[in-house]
Amino acid sequence: MAENVWILGIDMTRFGRHKDKDTLDLGSEAALGALRDAGVGIGDIGVLAAGNLIGGNGFGQLLQKQIGQTGIPVYNVANACATGATALRVVVMAIKSGEVDTGLAVGVEKLSGAGLLTGNARKEEGGHWVRDGRYGAVAPLDGRVGTEIMPGVFAQIGMEYGYKYGGVDFELFARISEKNHAHSTLNPKAAYQKRFTLDEIMNDVMIAYPNTRPMCSANCDGAAAAVLVSETKLRTLSLEQQRRAVKISASVLTSDPWTEGCQVLPDINTLTRRAATTAYEQAGIGPADLDLVELHDCFATAELVHYDNLGLCEPGGAADFFRSGATWRDGSTPVNVSGGLQSKGHPVSATGIANVWEVATHLRGEAGPRQIEGARVGLAHVIGLGSACGVHVLERAAA
Repeated sequence: MAENVWILGIDMTRFGRHKDKDTLDLGSEAALGALRDAGVGIGDIGVLAAGNLIGGNGFGQLLQKQIGQTGIPVYNVANACATGATALRVVVMAIKSGEVDTGLAVGVEKLSGAGLLTGNARKEEGGHWVRDGRYGAVAPLDGRVGTEIMPGVFAQIGMEYGYKYGGVDFELFARISEKNHAHSTLNPKAAYQKRFTLDEIMNDVMIAYPNTRPMCSANCDGAAAAVLVSETKLRTLSLEQQRRAVKISASVLTSDPWTEGCQVLPDINTLTRRAATTAYEQAGIGPADLDLVELHDCFATAELVHYDNLGLCEPGGAADFFRSGATWRDGSTPVNVSGGLQSKGHPVSATGIANVWEVATHLRGEAGPRQIEGARVGLAHVIGLGSACGVHVLERAAA
């Protein structure tokens, strides 16, 4: 039977604008922080998986020059917004295979000032678009059958959900954002720690209806890192290290399955549902067992549909689920207690590990004023269009 894998140490920088630090500075800060938190050194690490999208090739090797070169294998990972979660999964697989007993996963990005309205250049084939799937799941379609601009894509996804199931309006999406910004006021590592009123959110600049500016993820700078160990290795460490360790009960990564529209429009729903179902099976739990969830709320519309995709509510019941108060800190299933991507921030390659950091911090009982009391099981979720979905289920160490 494959080894269980545990988080021994984990850390993240404060997200935000870091004018005096580059990707290597931020990545090193998070990596060294995770090593300190774990109580180990770089010489104890058997494999490094480094996630970064825009910092250039060979980021992992450059990172080693800052934190220590020991000749270990390095995997440079790029998987859109799921990059950090993918780096974490690379280390999980290396440990489960028996190749190493300790590994380090890092994700880092500098995105402050990048803006929201980004998209791929349109590619022409004889003057018209050819639907052959050659260019990936998110094909060049801007201005033809919709938009590939991220706020527009996720606006469409939320509106489609409302059209299908009803009970969804502009104010509902704004209230989701209101919740996340309220949560962020308790998170010292969030890029933005300001509470917004509902009126402020609804009357801010409209980016792509129904998402106004506060309802969109905040592009910023940041890094996160985690040290993972096998259970056999963990049992050789101190009782304090064992007490603070967090079990990774499930580590799942999915991509788009074939669906009728998958060569034209992204389908974030199907691959998330598949990832969540597999993760619950791996962990031997169900959604009702979760004490908190950090999900990929790149836009308020995305959070709503992921309530349904992650099985937190009955199919079609996401609006009622939110209106019940379940997703607030004091609700039955707290979601994005960190403030989520809308206020914690979204340095894309760091997000997957940062979401895991938030859940792990609660399971350790170290989340301070935002602590979910008695938290024992949590889920971290991230989506990268193209597409990739990472889901990790974490469990608190037995007392």
